[in-house]
Amino acid sequence: MSIQNKTKRMFAYTPDYAVAPGVTLSEVLQSLAMTQKECALRCGLTEQTMVRIIKGEQPITYETADRLEMVTGVPASLWNTLELQYQNQVRKIKQNQAYEQDIRWLDDIPTKELKKRGFLAHCDSKAEMVGETLRFYGVASIKAWNDVWMDPTVAARRSDCFETSVGSASAWIRLGELQAQDITCTPYDAERFKRALHEIRTMTLDEPASFVPKMRKLCASCGVALALVPTMRKVPWNGASKWLSPTKAMILISLRGKAEDVFWFSFFHEAGHILFGEKKRLYIAEDRNRDKQELEADAFAANLLIPESYNQDITKITASSEVLAVAKTLAISPGIVAGRYRHLTGNWSFFKDLTRSFDWDTLDLEVSPHR
Repeated sequence: MSIQNKTKRMFAYTPDYAVAPGVTLSEVLQSLAMTQKECALRCGLTEQTMVRIIKGEQPITYETADRLEMVTGVPASLWNTLELQYQNQVRKIKQNQAYEQDIRWLDDIPTKELKKRGFLAHCDSKAEMVGETLRFYGVASIKAWNDVWMDPTVAARRSDCFETSVGSASAWIRLGELQAQDITCTPYDAERFKRALHEIRTMTLDEPASFVPKMRKLCASCGVALALVPTMRKVPWNGASKWLSPTKAMILISLRGKAEDVFWFSFFHEAGHILFGEKKRLYIAEDRNRDKQELEADAFAANLLIPESYNQDITKITASSEVLAVAKTLAISPGIVAGRYRHLTGNWSFFKDLTRSFDWDTLDLEVSPHR
């Protein structure tokens, strides 16, 4: 979105009243020194019809617009445009009146954060913000939002975060969906995705500026959209995954924390869900969520990064040089080996100097706002 268009969107004037095209018609008749009765007669309409049009009680149809052009000399296209604008404004006023009843729904939605990120426009009232927020979610009503995000069959319902902070949680996932929608993917191919994951594993030695575009391209070629969304307050998740369509999946990674071992494990964990999980479920990587499928995804990610057969040797490491030696053997980043050591031993302060912290702020990771 260009700066000019964004400015128009954020500061566009939206009046809280509607001006009927009959007002303009009355002014035109005055300039022509023509009475309403004479205009009705010349148009082949009843005087009552003309009165209702001027009062805004009856719309100007396309046929009536053609007749008015013949009588007044004002193009039919103008009458049609005035009528359309009037009806649209009447609809918006009624809609905002309905939104007034739903203002409390906004209490749990992180509207300030979404505005800061550019995904919600400035609104003059909370009622308008209800409509703006519904557009962000891609739903037409609060009922539709509840049907999408409060469905008890969604796997995310098992998460304490989703139960207590559904607004923030849904907003973060929606940001991922919008980002993923902008990524063009070929139809999903499981075997190709498996091969791509092994190629992506070789990128753990690189920096984000190098591996992010390559990862996204590889994933997209397999039918998987990789979305990277900065963390949001009250959303303590490392990642999530879901199917956007039968042929397109999304892996959503939170830039929560900057440790490389967490990032890579989260990615391969979600990849495991795409390969082996159910297509109708939304999977969320949360430390407290340890059901069978989450544990299976953990095992998949762990073994792809570092085969389980290395675990015993890793627990015996006593020096940084040994970490580097194992990493070289595995052709993987030393930070991931160090992370595995900490996970296996519980020595959380050991070899932290070998684990890189990624600087995501230097990358343009989020898509531009859709409005």
